[in-house]
Amino acid sequence: MTALRSVRSRLDSIQWETAGLPVALVALFIFFAVQAPNFAETSNFSNVARQVAVLGLIATAQTVVILTAGIDLSVGSTVALASVLTATGLRDGNPLLGIALALGAGLLVGLVNGLIIGYTAVTPFIVTLGMLSIVSGTALTLTNGDPIFQLPDSWFFQLGIGFVGPVPVPVIVSAVVFVLFYLLITRTKFGTYVYAVGGNQQAAQLAGIPVARVKLSVYLLSGLTAALGGVILTARVRSGQPLLGQGLELESVAAVVIGGTSLFGGRGRLVGTIYGVLLVGIVRNGLDLLGVSTFIQRIVIGAATIGAVLLTVLREGGRKH
Repeated sequence: MTALRSVRSRLDSIQWETAGLPVALVALFIFFAVQAPNFAETSNFSNVARQVAVLGLIATAQTVVILTAGIDLSVGSTVALASVLTATGLRDGNPLLGIALALGAGLLVGLVNGLIIGYTAVTPFIVTLGMLSIVSGTALTLTNGDPIFQLPDSWFFQLGIGFVGPVPVPVIVSAVVFVLFYLLITRTKFGTYVYAVGGNQQAAQLAGIPVARVKLSVYLLSGLTAALGGVILTARVRSGQPLLGQGLELESVAAVVIGGTSLFGGRGRLVGTIYGVLLVGIVRNGLDLLGVSTFIQRIVIGAATIGAVLLTVLREGGRKH
């Protein structure tokens, strides 16, 4: 017990998201720059940034959800449904209609999640896991399981493959969304409510905080952001994919917890999530260049996620919910 308390004391003195993560990122960069061919080239940096942009979008909203002691496992299937709806609009020659349908679907998914989680006693894990299946099934039903190809040329595809100067458009969109979320969480009363609900829901209710509405709001934001990610990925792959986004729910949670946000809620920062997103992106890209299979990459990222959660448990005294 004395040894465990000593470990906890040392962990408490280290701000992982502000000290440990940057050091880990630098170490990984140096390792892959030495070991992986072409890793340190400018073109590869642009490629990594484009690859992690959508993950960054979804992980940003996932952070806010997890800060309320929730989780959203439906984001990956929401990406797929958004892709199908966007491609449907494009196929009919109306990209704006496709985008509107996609974002509307994301809001609807978030609304259902938020209403059930906010106003009933059903846990977020069960609600969003069920919604994952419902939304995925809807996307597959709309397309009979087949991708939507041969989309007409449109300005729309610049959302996925375009540049503004040297910066990919998806990176700019992700950065704008991140800044908006950062201001929402750090500069508004809503941000205070989010931390309060995640820290102690009963105390938040006694303090007059509208807990149910806060939960509803964060799931609406998560659904909308996931749909936006689906729109961007559709522009990148130039097709509607009913299986697009598979695994993004787990990768987004991995990025959030690696970034130092507690799965117990009430503790964490959006900046840490960006570090977590970069770490996942660098590991994936570096291992790709080294010829490591995607199966091994999943093992590595899963192990990193478990390690991050373990650190959180040790820092918080092993408390269970």
